[in-house]
Amino acid sequence: MNLNAEGLSKQYPRKTGTANYFYAVNPLDLAVRSGEVAVLTGRSGSGKTTLLNMLAGLLRPSEGTVRLDGVDLYALSDNDLSRLRSEKTGVVPQGGSVIDTLTVLENILLPAQLYGRALPVDAAQQWLERLGLAPLRDVRAAGLSGGERRRVAIARALAQDPVLIFADEPTGDLDDENTRLVLSAFRACAHENGQAVFIVTHESDALQYADRVYRMESGQLSEA
Repeated sequence: MNLNAEGLSKQYPRKTGTANYFYAVNPLDLAVRSGEVAVLTGRSGSGKTTLLNMLAGLLRPSEGTVRLDGVDLYALSDNDLSRLRSEKTGVVPQGGSVIDTLTVLENILLPAQLYGRALPVDAAQQWLERLGLAPLRDVRAAGLSGGERRRVAIARALAQDPVLIFADEPTGDLDDENTRLVLSAFRACAHENGQAVFIVTHESDALQYADRVYRMESGQLSEA
């Protein structure tokens, strides 16, 4: 699996000032590799989440391309891009959104159910146990803490067995023990299963789990 971004950038219009736009992400090239954990750090507002969303097929770039095994994501129709994301990627959004009216297990199985795929019940149970959520399997998400909701979102992404995993601040509201649990799980996905993992984080703890470390500053990407 190869994900390659070339000349990738994102511009937004300015409401005032002499320039009529600004770069949230300046033009960049980047490869996300199978079997590796890439960690992107930087201050809030530096463009990290914008870059992640473009790489994940969630935000159309202003310039450049994102290709997955040669397929240009943003040349696809909306339906085809949505299906590719469902089949190939697992995304943990910032805040770890889950649906309150569904149980923990139902939340994890939902992506497969929406696209008519076989429900990954065994994989869901595996990740429930690995992330310390097994006792909450049949609890509705409305009753979960913030950290539990975050881990459910992570289990949901990993249970789909994606080739690409994108995680935006996945340990933001976790204690030290659960932070280690989650980061170890991401590293196992890369090193044992050959998946590609791309993590955006403020947490310095994540750096020791990374194969590559990048930094974003004012929309400029550099490799540490």
